[in-house]
Amino acid sequence: MYGLEVQRLNLNSKEDKSELEKFLNKFDLGLDNDIDYSLVIKEQGEIKATCSKAKNILKCFAVDEALRGEGITSTLITSLIDRLFEEGIYHSFIFTKPKNISIFSSLGFKTVYQVKDVALLESGMYNTNTYIEKMIKKYDINTNEKAALVMNCNPFTLGHKYLIEKASEENKEVLVFIVEENKSLFPFDIRYKLVKEGTANLKNVKVIPGGEYIISSATFPSYFLREEGEKLRAYTELDAGIFAEYFCKKLNIKRRYVGTEPYCRVTNAYNDTLRETLSSNGIELRVIQRKIYKEHAISASEVRDYIRQNRMHELKDIVPDVTWDFLNSDGAKEIIEKIKSSNTPH
Repeated sequence: MYGLEVQRLNLNSKEDKSELEKFLNKFDLGLDNDIDYSLVIKEQGEIKATCSKAKNILKCFAVDEALRGEGITSTLITSLIDRLFEEGIYHSFIFTKPKNISIFSSLGFKTVYQVKDVALLESGMYNTNTYIEKMIKKYDINTNEKAALVMNCNPFTLGHKYLIEKASEENKEVLVFIVEENKSLFPFDIRYKLVKEGTANLKNVKVIPGGEYIISSATFPSYFLREEGEKLRAYTELDAGIFAEYFCKKLNIKRRYVGTEPYCRVTNAYNDTLRETLSSNGIELRVIQRKIYKEHAISASEVRDYIRQNRMHELKDIVPDVTWDFLNSDGAKEIIEKIKSSNTPH
């Protein structure tokens, strides 16, 4: 590596970003939209190696064939980890192709799960198993057979409530995981609070934060980036596999509930993969017909559309009382303004 230096790439420069994208394309890679920090190694002004991160997720690694075996990957990883420490982050993930697992394993990363086209590895203060063990203690989860739902609830609607009530009726115990990734117009703490308060009457239901291993930027970035194609398939397999391998086995989840999805292709693709993966692990996927209001399936996106269109008075028919009360409180004013000025799908 003599004479080669690690440099931070200016992601605000269209020229620099374009140069990096062209380099990654040689390796059948792209520069993901959520990247917040990129490093490159150049030789005679040309990029010869690179790596990037999105929060605590390390990805978009590529090293020119002429430099392989020179310790380049180790140097880039070390530099990225140093950056994470500066940001106060002590647990990280790596997205990579399965053929590269051995490279990152030698640097202290352990495989969480792998599918045909992508592998997720992690390193740091905890791992998947210790995370779930801590969850079990914190929320007093027993080993009895149970059902589960994973929801974003952006915001909590009567459709969500109907699905939870259905699971509650059909099972002795139900866990509801709320997506913790804060990339929705309604922040996680609000979404979590509304669901918990809105289902407090269901004594066999526990509402739990989803954490980093359930529909997060680590396990399922396409959910937030709204990507389709091969990458979507790989990420849906990854997220569904992690849920089956770790959560279902450790928490004795035998059934998972989802609603029919008439609007979103990404969610539809996820449900299809979920059915395949859960079935192969002996777990049932129950698909429940969505709750209908005025010939339309109730959805969180419809709630946000009503807000954009200043049709607030119509929301009372499609959201629970807890959501209605929140939307009419001072705490919702900033969120409502963001919704009115945003076209974000989440």
